[in-house]
Amino acid sequence: MASDNNNLIAYQGQPGANSDMACREVHPEMEPLPCPSFEDVFATVRDGKARLAMIPIDNSTAGRVADIHHLLPESELHIIAEHFHPVHHHLLGIKGATLDELKIVRSHEQALSQCRETIRSLDLTPEVHADTAGSAKDLAANPNVNEAAIASSLAAEIYDLDILRENMEDHTHNTTRFIIMAKEPVDPDPDNGPIMTSFVFQVRNVPAALYKAMGGFATNNVNMTKLESYMVNGEFSATQFYADIEGHPSHTNVRLALEELGFFSRAVKVLGVYPANRSGYEN
Repeated sequence: MASDNNNLIAYQGQPGANSDMACREVHPEMEPLPCPSFEDVFATVRDGKARLAMIPIDNSTAGRVADIHHLLPESELHIIAEHFHPVHHHLLGIKGATLDELKIVRSHEQALSQCRETIRSLDLTPEVHADTAGSAKDLAANPNVNEAAIASSLAAEIYDLDILRENMEDHTHNTTRFIIMAKEPVDPDPDNGPIMTSFVFQVRNVPAALYKAMGGFATNNVNMTKLESYMVNGEFSATQFYADIEGHPSHTNVRLALEELGFFSRAVKVLGVYPANRSGYEN
């Protein structure tokens, strides 16, 4: 049984979700395991019921995935890789449905956001669903010519729906960045290709604390590719930051920058050190 679990990669959503497609693309030798929520994905890997987790963290069109930054520090998992997945959304309808008959379209809020302009041009009313593939599954279970779902081509195949409009996304470069997480961290060779380090931190409650904490990355020539802030426990006075930087903590410039960050922070937690996927950072 342990060997079977070792071949599973967990994701949030229904079969046919973009996370499912990302699992198949990155680890075609593994079996994707659908989970109802991100918390369930993390628990599945923590409990040894799957070896890896595929987690969407942000999208080039719609921004960060809601709630994920709150969940990562408490997941007890480690980031071991990243993957940039081009996302193509399709308008799915039941067999025989036409565009002219459609009135309502359902999908995950991120997918609706990524297709906002196209949805408006088709004069459709968007309704939020728990996930993309789930909206396709529900449409197949409750067929209605006036309703549609926005989901992947894989979802259309799985749930036997027609693709009424391909590539619904408003921007052709629409890409989601995924992180792959595991129970144990990896420690890539600092001298073998580009490395990313991801961490969260809370600055001290002193004037210009964030400015001073960030200064170490500038003076030590460390490139920060991402910096996100969010409230902790719903308190305006407690802000946590998520950051991605280029480099390995053993690199002298990164080590010095992290030391300076620690001096001006109440807490710093490294979430993962892993090989960079350079294709995602190229223009």
